[in-house]
Amino acid sequence: MAPKNAVMLFVCALIWGTAFVAQSLGNGFMGPITFQAIRSVLGSLTLAPFVIARRDKVREGESGKVRADRRKATIAGGAVTGFFLCSASILQQTAMISTDVGKCGFITALYIVLVPVLACALGRKSGIKLWISVAIAAVGLYLLCVSGTMAFGASDLMLVGCAFLFACQILSIDHFVRFADGIELSFAEFLFSAVFSFVLAFLLEKPAEADIAGGLLPLIYAGVFSSGIAYTLQILGQRGQDPAVSSLIMSLESVISVIAGWLLLGQRLSLRELLGCAFMFTAVVLAQLPEKTRVQT
Repeated sequence: MAPKNAVMLFVCALIWGTAFVAQSLGNGFMGPITFQAIRSVLGSLTLAPFVIARRDKVREGESGKVRADRRKATIAGGAVTGFFLCSASILQQTAMISTDVGKCGFITALYIVLVPVLACALGRKSGIKLWISVAIAAVGLYLLCVSGTMAFGASDLMLVGCAFLFACQILSIDHFVRFADGIELSFAEFLFSAVFSFVLAFLLEKPAEADIAGGLLPLIYAGVFSSGIAYTLQILGQRGQDPAVSSLIMSLESVISVIAGWLLLGQRLSLRELLGCAFMFTAVVLAQLPEKTRVQT
């Protein structure tokens, strides 16, 4: 991988990992659904200039039918991925009210293992390495979440659901990006996520301008940097690169979230929880390593 691409992907992981701190701080000012709604709006506004700037380039050489099909795929894809993004992010934001940043980052990272598992359920073949990764992740999740009893806490269950929904979102993007421009699809995803989130926010919470103004800095970081800029860096960094290696670099967000929680919020994890983090990170890394190919003679 080119050093420039590796740096962009690492910066992407750095932004995502430290964004857990912004999300945690945001909960002190407003409800989790309101935070997610405004974050999605900021993400779409950040991507809007890129969509406008690329519009002529994307449409260059397209026939009317191709343009119409791409528009339909963008709208449908934005609605589906936006639903998964909205649901996953609200669960994550809600769980962070009673969960440490580091723990949240590691359990959320379980989606990197769940993606190939769900892909296998959809008919894609997977090797033994995948199932070893799943087993290691299960042990890590147990050490990280279960203490004294066999039942997960409510916040832990929400984060597992969040990881599952993020896995669905990733697989949905993998499907729709074949028919739509990646940045346009991301813009539509944030737009639909904002609509879904605002509907829920007005039904279940009471968004207040004073609360939103108080949490403006966490919102800007989570919306502009984590959603808009980091996604753009991901697109640029992955261009022409091995997706397995790219995912491995980006999965470092889970490690960064622990370091950020320790440095910025003074949060601590017990030895048992740190061991669980080690197991889960091992599973994440193993799941992303490329398979060895047999050399035919």
